[in-house]
Amino acid sequence: MQSEAEVNRAVEKYADMVQRICFYHLKNRADTEDVFQNVFLKYMLQEEPFQSEEHEKAWLARVAINACRDYLKSFFRRKMVPLEAVSELGEQADDGCREVLEAVLSLPKRYKDAIYLHYFEGYTAAEIGQIIGKKENTVYSLLSRGRELLRRELGGDGIGE
Repeated sequence: MQSEAEVNRAVEKYADMVQRICFYHLKNRADTEDVFQNVFLKYMLQEEPFQSEEHEKAWLARVAINACRDYLKSFFRRKMVPLEAVSELGEQADDGCREVLEAVLSLPKRYKDAIYLHYFEGYTAAEIGQIIGKKENTVYSLLSRGRELLRRELGGDGIGE
């Protein structure tokens, strides 16, 4: 494990390089900061001494690139929808779509999550079950009950009307 002084020295010396690498790969300031912290946490936990400053610099660059790739491949990252996209959807939608979206967002949380993930993001019941930590049959029940609540609120025979 690296000493605090070593970590501080490395951060001062290589922070710009690591941030540039992360931002180049992630194109997002918040994600860059997350991965940046992980890179220097790995540096701090590194047991083996570095052979030279060039070795240390190359190691940090490689770890930064790999951490960015891992982050981009992560399940969370692939299945995430920014909140801004949902807001934009609401702004761009016509009144009928906006009414449905508002009705879905007004559902109790357990139904809202399942309905939103299924109809707006296209997940299957099995995938939703993994995301929210419920069994597949429970997700089917949540979808059925959520649809019934929407029918009552919107006054129709189905969501597709």
